[in-house]
Order: sequence, then structure tokens, then C-alpha cells
Amino acid sequence: MNPNILAILLFGLGLGTTITFASSHWLLAWMGLEMNTLAIIPLMAQHHHPRAVEATTKYFLTQATAAAMLLFASVTNAWLSGQWDIQQMTHPLPITIITLALALKIGLAPVHAWLPEVLQGLDLTVGLILSTWQKLAPFALILQINPTNSTILIILGLTSTLIGGWGGLNQTQLRKILAYSSIAHLGWMILVLQFSPSLTLLTLLTYFVMTFSTFLVFKLNKATTINTLATSWTKAPLLTSLTPLILLSLGGLPPLTGFMPKWLILQELAKQDLALTATVAALSALLSLYFYLRLSYAMTLTMSPNNLSGTTPWRLSSTQLTLPLAISTTMAICLLPLTPAATALLAP
Repeated sequence: MNPNILAILLFGLGLGTTITFASSHWLLAWMGLEMNTLAIIPLMAQHHHPRAVEATTKYFLTQATAAAMLLFASVTNAWLSGQWDIQQMTHPLPITIITLALALKIGLAPVHAWLPEVLQGLDLTVGLILSTWQKLAPFALILQINPTNSTILIILGLTSTLIGGWGGLNQTQLRKILAYSSIAHLGWMILVLQFSPSLTLLTLLTYFVMTFSTFLVFKLNKATTINTLATSWTKAPLLTSLTPLILLSLGGLPPLTGFMPKWLILQELAKQDLALTATVAALSALLSLYFYLRLSYAMTLTMSPNNLSGTTPWRLSSTQLTLPLAISTTMAICLLPLTPAATALLAP
């Protein structure tokens, strides 16, 4: 892709998100979301592969549907209450519709079905943007409207953690596994949203760091299926021995970074007398943990088959920058001791 066009598209992505962040008016927020969608579409379809084009079309249709729902709900809100301010949402009907529209935008269950399909059709770089940056603007809006309908949030959160765990169990494609992992993590964030928005933000940031690191590892190994991971020993032995730690951090095992948000969320849910919800969420984390362990097993405890098709293909040395990978990997593994600092920052 032409560097100038790429720069314009990335600028459009950044601008769309910034407009949504900065807006207090629904039309402006909607405009930012639309700019975001339109800027990433050429990036998604740049390889002109039928799969990429299919993924782009699916993504465009779901995002357009969510944006139309959002616009409809904000117009309904203006009609019922006479104002367009994001933080002045009073009527339950528009709040519910907007919550569902934003859930569709970020891919929360039960409106998640597009996310694994879309992610599977993209290359790892655009998949990374879709899994991280594209979640920011909708999340900013969810945090601003602070939905009052607690039942719908808990249902969305629990279904997402369960489906995010279950869906990834039988997958062999890494991008689909990462999509289900994304759904499960978003479920955790939505569960605690109404009780502690700052904790949701912390969970989102740790999820970004861990996902960023995982995508970069897969990109360095040029891996798209579990079987390809078995050949990564010859490529980068040290990185291969660190990768299971990143994956287990995504699964939320102590003493890794990913344990911090899960621990704080379960603590918060227990404080709010939602012991059953906390138990279901914790059990669903075990489902996710299974497929992270499966990836770790494939990477570190299996040898790639030694026949002609399975021998490690000759690879040129990678041109990928290793500094972002080094920083994000360190953060994905080592930040748990900062938990007291995080809780001090979260305290109202």
C-alpha cells in the first residue's frame, strides 16, 4: 500500500477515535465511530484476497448496523428528553438500545458471531488494530453513558465470558482463538463496569498489553495455526520459551500481569454480593485457560513432524522491530507487583 494512503488511513483511525473521545454530543460521537470504521476498511481489504474481502464486507455490515442502532437510539433519546448530551441519558429505552449497539460494535456475546469470522480473514497486523484500537471509542461511550440497566450488563458479561471460553476450545486457527479470547476479556470488563468504571479501564489496558504482545509473537513466527507454532523453536528459541508465559498471563494465572484485573474484578463482584456471578466468571476463565495451555503445549512441548512438508521452512530473518515486542512481553509478564499502585489509583 502507498505510504501516503497508509498515513491518511491511520490518521483517520486516530482522528475518529479522538473525536468520539472528545465529544459530548451524540451526533459527533457517531461521526467519530463512522470515521473509524471507514478508515480501517481499506486496511482490511488491502490484500484483495477473497477471504479478506469477505471479512471486510462482514465487518462493514455489522458496524453499519451498530451505527444505525446508535443513531436511532440517540434520536429517540433527543425526542424523549429534548437533548443530545451523552451524559444526560435518562430514559431506559435509548440506554438499552445504545448498550446493545455498542456491544455489537465491540463484539460482546450474544452479538459476537462476526468477530471470529472477521479476524480470521485478516492479516495479523490489521487483526491487532481490530482487537485493540477499534475497542477504544465504543468503550469510551459505554463508560460515559454508565448504563443503569444492571441486569443487561451482567447478562452480556457472563455470556461473553462463557462463549469466549467455549468457542475457543475446538479451534486450530490462532486468529479465531484470539477473537474468542477477546470476547471473554470484554465480558470481564462489562461485568464490573457498573461498579467500578476505573477497574474496567485497567482491565482494558492490561488486555491491550497482553494482546499486543501475543499478536507480535505470532507475527514474528508468521504463525496462523497451532501446528505452525511447533516450528517456532528454530526461529526464536528464547521467545518461544517466554510465549507460554504471555499466553498464561492472558489466561489470568498468578504471578503474571493478567491475574491482576481478574483478581480485582472477582473481589469487586464479591463486595457487591454477586458471589454466584463471580463464581461463574471464575469457572469460565478455566475454559479460556484450557486453550491457552493448548497453545503453550503446542509451542514448547511438541516437536514439529520431520517429514518433507513438516520440516521447518527456510525463513529469511524477520524485518519486524523487536523493541515493541520486548517491552510488551515484559509488561505482559511482570506487572503483577504493581497491583497495590493500581488499586491506589482506582480508589475514588
